[in-house]
Amino acid sequence: MPFYTRLGKLPPKRHIRFENPGASYRNEGIYYEHVVTTEGFARAYSILYHLRPPTCNTRVERLADLVLKSIEDQPLRQHHFRSGELPRSGDPISGRVPFMFNSDLIAWRCLPSLPQQTLFRNGAADEVIYIHQGSGELRSAYGRLRYRRGDYMVIPRTTTYELVSDDIQVEDHLILECTGPVRIPPNYLNADGQLKLGAPYYERDFHPPTELVTIDREEPTDVVVKDGPRLTRVTFPHHPFDVVGWDGFTYPYTFNAWDFEPLTGTVHLPPPVQQTFDCRGFVICTFAPRYLDHHPQAIKVPYAHSNVEADEVLFYSDGQFSSRRGVGLGSMTLHPGGIPHGPHPGTILRSMSEVRTEELAVMFDTMNKLHLTPQAMQWDDPEYPLSWK
Repeated sequence: MPFYTRLGKLPPKRHIRFENPGASYRNEGIYYEHVVTTEGFARAYSILYHLRPPTCNTRVERLADLVLKSIEDQPLRQHHFRSGELPRSGDPISGRVPFMFNSDLIAWRCLPSLPQQTLFRNGAADEVIYIHQGSGELRSAYGRLRYRRGDYMVIPRTTTYELVSDDIQVEDHLILECTGPVRIPPNYLNADGQLKLGAPYYERDFHPPTELVTIDREEPTDVVVKDGPRLTRVTFPHHPFDVVGWDGFTYPYTFNAWDFEPLTGTVHLPPPVQQTFDCRGFVICTFAPRYLDHHPQAIKVPYAHSNVEADEVLFYSDGQFSSRRGVGLGSMTLHPGGIPHGPHPGTILRSMSEVRTEELAVMFDTMNKLHLTPQAMQWDDPEYPLSWK
């Protein structure tokens, strides 16, 4: 996570008695310490202090599994998914539609029609929710976190949360469910853990929760917990957002894609300079508005490229993507490993007179093959593989 943060009241040291003078005898007169760790106890962690034990529940109920199916009878080809045309359905959790997956991630699209109905926790994966459209706040035990259009909202696993939209009929999300941790690329950090001067963003560009709202409410509260395909409903005797203070390095945060500082060279720089997050088995990159290459003979669109060891997915969020034809906002393209991809005809020469691009796109490159779902194929453009003619 980006940096140390604290909110609310804390004892002077960890794991010592923290008096709660307003507690009843049932709560033993203390605040209850809750440590959230990553990679066992080896990496970043946070410590939260609850009014009541966070371990207490009154009911556990198995729900239906979310088993993903893959389409295996397709030839190896490029795909264009018109995912921006999805009909609105469900809430920000139940309305998620899986498009592609492998052992490292699941990519979902969501255009919800209803406010979130039940608190949700992903118990086995970090989530990156890219806000293509919409604004609101994420509410969790860590407090309230505002989000806006263009935000990457990074939610660590085991975080119980609720998304509260300013206008649910505007919300449009790309969700990457990551079985490994979401981290800052290590080459952006100095030996002291600070972002280097010259990195494409700064600590000020990362936004943690800013308002801690302690909910002291003893009433049954349901949380839907996802771990892999399994869904479980856990009922607590109280609201789980009963935290009076916390500190550490593990918490939900946002980073806005328009705050990414892209590099430009005399000639084309490859996508690794656009990397934003480092994940197990894949990377997330941001193609942000930028000045283009300034050699007098520079070709200002990417190379034709055989991605020998990666599947490449682009999500088109804003502007006109200079090397593509026929894609719209909210479109996703998949260029799988094994066949070359590159600029569409006519875009190479046209690019040479351009000075700047206002395009905004999210890219994720996976080391392992992506499997497509039947839901994705409903929005596939079958003519896309022939669009280089």
